[in-house]
Amino acid sequence: MGNIVKQGTKKRMRGGRKARQEKRNLAAGLVSGRPYIVRNIPPYDILSEESLVRIEDAADRILANIGIEFRDDPAALELWKRAGANVDGVLVKFDRGMLREILKTAPAQFTQCARNSENNVQIGGKNVVFSPAYGSPFVMDLDKGRRYGTLEDFQNFIKLAQSSPWLHHSGGTICEPVDVAVNKRHLDMVYSHIRFSDRPFIGSVTAEDRAEDSIEMCRILFGREFVENNCVILGNVNVNSPLVWDGTMTRALRAYARANQAGIVVPFILGGAMGPVTNAGAIAQCLAETMAGCALTQLERPGAPVIFGNFLSSTALRSGSPTFGTPEPALGSLVIGQLARRLKLPLRCSGNFTTSKLPDAQAMNESTMSMLSAIHCGANFILHSAGFLDGLLSMSYEKFVLDADFCGALHTYLDGVSTDDNQLALEAFSEVGPGNHFFGCAHTMANYETAYWDSELANNDPFETWEAQGSDDAATRANRLWKRQLADYQAPPIDEAINEALKDFISTKKASVEDAWY
Repeated sequence: MGNIVKQGTKKRMRGGRKARQEKRNLAAGLVSGRPYIVRNIPPYDILSEESLVRIEDAADRILANIGIEFRDDPAALELWKRAGANVDGVLVKFDRGMLREILKTAPAQFTQCARNSENNVQIGGKNVVFSPAYGSPFVMDLDKGRRYGTLEDFQNFIKLAQSSPWLHHSGGTICEPVDVAVNKRHLDMVYSHIRFSDRPFIGSVTAEDRAEDSIEMCRILFGREFVENNCVILGNVNVNSPLVWDGTMTRALRAYARANQAGIVVPFILGGAMGPVTNAGAIAQCLAETMAGCALTQLERPGAPVIFGNFLSSTALRSGSPTFGTPEPALGSLVIGQLARRLKLPLRCSGNFTTSKLPDAQAMNESTMSMLSAIHCGANFILHSAGFLDGLLSMSYEKFVLDADFCGALHTYLDGVSTDDNQLALEAFSEVGPGNHFFGCAHTMANYETAYWDSELANNDPFETWEAQGSDDAATRANRLWKRQLADYQAPPIDEAINEALKDFISTKKASVEDAWY
């Protein structure tokens, strides 16, 4: 009889906690998800004006004296010639200040529209958008271990992102669905974002025609005129550092700009390999490479939205292996934030980075170092906010929900401190007086359900209670949570005529070419 009472009490306690969490979410506008965060804490400036000018001067000298190669894209070279750059074969050099002048047409802030307009995001200014990790060939979980990603995995992560009130974006290539042909998987990925989420998303950039397919699917979804006048899709492109822009990337980047859609321009600088081991030198390289890519979008279509991106990484120099979540790139992000603000461009920076192979203490330690640098550098769009493991080679189901939970804490952190009458609680002091506790006072009773952010994964019970319930660690609790979220997931409704038109487009495209697996 006693066990029955205890079990019933436990069920009521869990139900009560869930009800309190829902009430907190309601108070914060998070039942279906706050569409994005408006930060109430300022970004952190770590370098003086003199130091920033020195880095900008170094970038200008790289651009003017060494230059950047633009390979396999004659149209890009022609755009640079018309703009007055010094073009010699594929090598392009830029006069001091040229790129900054071109970048003046880029918007400091823009809206990316979602198919559910309540989930539109503002990118730039004081706004912060959390998006899942991107690009992993492998997935892993505690049950099946590490394996190649499939379309089912890809769709599962979209569903998990859609289910989280703490993420704002559906992401892009959350993992590679290697069970689908390389030249056709972009169609399934874009469709999956559209079908299983009603949040904004990222399209394909692996070839110009795949970028154009991604945009065309958005025209089916939103209407051609709407897409012409509004940003509805992002394209995440990478520099082939050091100082090379490959035609695959610039053609895709120009395709997005041509359609008035936003490119995210991101160098991947691995210190000691694709850039110098010194932080200031890597930052100067990042500034040079990113300005060139962002400026190219403005030559293609002045006024097209573009995001200034950053992906600094350190190296274990004894082995040559990349490292993530280390202090040097975290500091670099803070400086990149200052430089992006001087250019008046939206910023994408860092994320929950780690090289750990498991969702363990190393993973969360490194992720926290990296993610807090993104928060404090003033990043507007934070890709890799959830799921990043194994140096980005693996998307982890458990790490995904652990990271999303951390993003929930960051919502409260970025909200800052309010000083209204309720928050100052002077009436509570009057009621309680010296030497008494606040547990039962009227102010506590009025605020206790919404006063503190409540983790869905942390265990704050006494040791004995935790031990009696199985002594589960955070990864085990995360394993249960992602399974429950997938079981509870419900797809957002979609207009059936649009859905059929998208499926017809995909079928026609797939039938027009043979499968290619490389």
